[in-house]
Amino acid sequence: MRVQVIGSSGTFPTVGRPASGYLIVQGSTRVWCDAGFGTFAALPVDSDLVDAVVVSHQHPDHCADLAAAFHAWTYRPEPRRGVPLYAPQAVWDRLGLFLEKGDDSDLSLTFDFRPVWTGDQVDIGDLSVSFTEMDHSVPTVGSRWEANNRSLFFTGDTGPGGSWSEHAAGVDILLTEASYQESNKNPEYPHHLSAADAGRIARDIGAKKLVLTHIPPYMDVALSVHEAEQTFDRPVGLAVPGAGFDV
Repeated sequence: MRVQVIGSSGTFPTVGRPASGYLIVQGSTRVWCDAGFGTFAALPVDSDLVDAVVVSHQHPDHCADLAAAFHAWTYRPEPRRGVPLYAPQAVWDRLGLFLEKGDDSDLSLTFDFRPVWTGDQVDIGDLSVSFTEMDHSVPTVGSRWEANNRSLFFTGDTGPGGSWSEHAAGVDILLTEASYQESNKNPEYPHHLSAADAGRIARDIGAKKLVLTHIPPYMDVALSVHEAEQTFDRPVGLAVPGAGFDV
């Protein structure tokens, strides 16, 4: 399984650094995971080669480019139809407020929406994906990706609460948000992780490798990596747009 980082910027994109988005590849299967600002144009393959889309939650830095994909796939001489979209129901409802939604609408023709929540498991080509509720302010799913006895868990956005870490236990790679550093943690909004939280959780669940993402542009990524390494007690990776890593 290979993860190609499309974007990793937390909250908003910057030049050359789109918001949350990844292309997860196994064999001939390609899945676009999270569709934050700027990720559609930065896809590393022709968008028609994307077999399905998985979105963690309704916040625009994770789903806004579903609108870009919709326009690109719909308003052309030969529209693309029936692209599977796996996400919490709230994502589809939010998208429908921006784009006309209905059984016969272009949106419903372009995307084959398949709602997912805690306990759901789907097979997408050569990949098996299971979902669990995360600790965030809106309905959010984390996703565990498995193929060839290897596993990846992607948190989307989350705080440390809830039981989601049980679903991530023993993964080969934990790809996790790290929106805070120890100096700027916000106790009034506990629905994000600090880099130190991420390292601690990765160590506790027995993850073999930790990769940080969703670090806001105004923060020093080197400091985030350092803080995560202090609690994980081993080297920590960083999701860099245009780069990739094998699971």
